[in-house]
Amino acid sequence: MDRLAYLVRRMLLVIPTFIGITIVCFSLTRFLPGGPVEIRMMRLKGLGAQSGETSGSSSASASNVSEEYKKQLEAQFGFDKPIYEQYWDWLVVKRMGMQLPSYDYPNKTAWQLIKSRIPISLWFGLASFILTYMICIPLGIAKALKHRQTFDAASSLVVFIAYAIPAFALAMLLKMFFCGTVEGFADIFPLGGISSDFDVEPSTWTWFWDRAWHMAMPICCYVAGSFAMLTILMKNSLLDQISADYIRTVIAKGATRRRAIWGHAFRNALIPVATGLGGIIGLIFVGSIIIETIFEIPGMGRLSWDALIGRDYAVFLALLALTASFQLVGNLISDVLYMIIDPRIDFSKK
Repeated sequence: MDRLAYLVRRMLLVIPTFIGITIVCFSLTRFLPGGPVEIRMMRLKGLGAQSGETSGSSSASASNVSEEYKKQLEAQFGFDKPIYEQYWDWLVVKRMGMQLPSYDYPNKTAWQLIKSRIPISLWFGLASFILTYMICIPLGIAKALKHRQTFDAASSLVVFIAYAIPAFALAMLLKMFFCGTVEGFADIFPLGGISSDFDVEPSTWTWFWDRAWHMAMPICCYVAGSFAMLTILMKNSLLDQISADYIRTVIAKGATRRRAIWGHAFRNALIPVATGLGGIIGLIFVGSIIIETIFEIPGMGRLSWDALIGRDYAVFLALLALTASFQLVGNLISDVLYMIIDPRIDFSKK
């Protein structure tokens, strides 16, 4: 019952946390300068300047038109209402802004744009997530079991190099070495995109290998971002458990070292690794702005960047709400995993 009560409290905290995040970000989009109204006013003034109007009457007329046009824009975007009404309409009436039309693509709603990008980000997010855990957990275990040996030192060099190289720098290096952008280097992988242009409908096998061919380098950049951190976390966690008193007690009672490690230490060593599992859910869905931009991947990360640069707050806030929801759900999953892996935790109120 204590565990159930704890989960209920954590679930109830999700609602005010989500409202707090969205209120702050929603308010910033309304009060910061350079919004969609200002951008369209600047475009209007630019057109007026190019038309060569110089007389006083023309300037006064343009000023009146600009003021009327500004009021029309504010009404069009809903900025003429009080801030609390705007937020209520966005949250409830327009369902977290998902039903709002995009400022840059008026014929499409925010959800229609997001829905078209989710499968692409999922492809890269899930593939990199699976590869990261398949590589980092066994590597971290091997490093812990061979601590201070040659394998540990050599793999540590690779891990720290991967940690030191930023994602954008690694992406540019990979494009330089394997995309033929520099004379003398191999031309193996495509410069960007997620698929080739086929004259006819490809077979499932052809389509799969073409997608894997396009995903190879971006996924390397995705994996490198969390590769070092997760590997070192797994190694240090297992080393801490191996040196704990209860492992020495297990061995003293007659168990072999292998049984003590795999039967007792390994499960406890997974606690810090597994509790961070839920936090990655948001990254799986959202994608990476830098990687998607460099490799010209039309995913969620690039959509959020384009919406922010273009002041398309309808799409940006909808993406923010979706991202915050995934992140909060991921935190709940982390708590559940924590309880499953470590039953010793007492969740009763003190």
